[in-house]
Amino acid sequence: MTTDLSRAAAATTWYAAVIFLSSACLLILEIVASRLLAPYVGVSLYTWTAIIGVILAGLSLGNWLGGLWADRGAGTAAAGWTLVASGTVTLAVPTLLVHLAEFLQAQTLSLVSASLAYVSALFFVPALVLGVITPLLTTLALSINRHPGRVVGAMHALAALGSICGTFAAGFWLVPWFGTRNIIAATGVFLAFLGLVFLVRRPRAAMGAVALCAAAILALASGGGLRNPCDTESLYYCIRVVDEPTDYGPSRTLVLDHMVHSNNHASDPELLILPYAQAMHELLMRRLRVNDSKSPRVFFAGGGAYTQPRALAHLLPMAHIEVAELDAAVTATARNDLYVDMENFIVHDADARIQLPRAPRNDFDAIVTDVFHDVAVPYHLTTVEFVDVVESRLKPDGVYLLNIIDVFPDSRLVKAIVKTLRTRFANIQVWLERPPQNAGRLTYIVSATNAAPYAPVLMAQTGLERTWYDLTEPVESIGTGVGDIPVLTDDYAPVERLVSTLFWTEMGL
Repeated sequence: MTTDLSRAAAATTWYAAVIFLSSACLLILEIVASRLLAPYVGVSLYTWTAIIGVILAGLSLGNWLGGLWADRGAGTAAAGWTLVASGTVTLAVPTLLVHLAEFLQAQTLSLVSASLAYVSALFFVPALVLGVITPLLTTLALSINRHPGRVVGAMHALAALGSICGTFAAGFWLVPWFGTRNIIAATGVFLAFLGLVFLVRRPRAAMGAVALCAAAILALASGGGLRNPCDTESLYYCIRVVDEPTDYGPSRTLVLDHMVHSNNHASDPELLILPYAQAMHELLMRRLRVNDSKSPRVFFAGGGAYTQPRALAHLLPMAHIEVAELDAAVTATARNDLYVDMENFIVHDADARIQLPRAPRNDFDAIVTDVFHDVAVPYHLTTVEFVDVVESRLKPDGVYLLNIIDVFPDSRLVKAIVKTLRTRFANIQVWLERPPQNAGRLTYIVSATNAAPYAPVLMAQTGLERTWYDLTEPVESIGTGVGDIPVLTDDYAPVERLVSTLFWTEMGL
């Protein structure tokens, strides 16, 4: 009797451990999914919604099927094969992505539909198979225990605890240190190993499982699944540097997730190839020349490729330049691969919303925000509370510059940001190189100051010959009325709704 109880306790403990570990693996896959898909659809509220929704759908269906299977007498062999199957389909994810990306990128899809397609094709089946484990093993544990309530409660608690541990492990440790594809491969192998433990007393089944896993590993290694499109995977981005030979000489482009951030010329810091960067630089230099400052103080919210700080330091070597760049890996990439000498700057590895309030009041001649590189908008840098901080840290004749990605002609996010800026600044201007002929995605430049406004036409004084126009009035008069646009606050900043056209049409990709 004692031996039977000991065996039951040991079996129950093993089942509980497997439930804990398989639940952790599922959440590891969920966190890694966002990084895996970032080079293709970016990271936004909508991509995370797709990931969470699809994985929960697979898990729910798997739970239901696992319960049905358990009622039909599924035993330890079924649990073993289920775990081996979950490992196999997990190992297939990176290789499947290679072929899926080729197909989907040739289609005309919105960002939302592309996100759902990627997540459904890659992660629904792994979530479904892993969902079978908990009800299956819980039923097996109930069959050898006298305390069903205690067993069910413990198994549910361990599943939740495993999910929590998997989330923390992936987000805080695994992704920064090992990379998404290595994590997926290791997770697949680990799940298959758990399955083999159940099959160890069935030599033929175990050999078949080993052969299946070996085939999956071979396919992963030979099918390009381990080839990482990222040069660096940080806590925040898939970072890539692309060599860009141009008519003006060699340059390199920084790509964060699926969007180009900026471009640096190899030898001429003042040659700003991307129009938005050149426009912001021209506006900045005009203001500094008006103020006749040889050693201006400028704060950059967002470093990225450090294109604009690099250009400013080249023109005004005595300038005091501070940069708040949240991602230290982005800063390292700029220093190592994008021709940037970091000795010219004071770099803070911090969010601008946290760093800027630490500066003295009336401290800067200019504040430049260059963080809106994607359709995923850091809303906390758009609100009136942040504008309060910006206005208070500028000198009375200082200028605030920012770039915004929005659609034309009904640029609702631009209107909201302009309306928000007007609560603290007297003169707001929206700049474009030229009025577009067709609807599409554009990068707008916005300037805000309590000093005199800029002239309505801005002609480049350095670099490429370009001209920008103050189109504030036409931008505000087309489409949604300004009265229907909210002032953005920390409590209410519906930026995703304001740029929803980017998510629901092909313009977001």
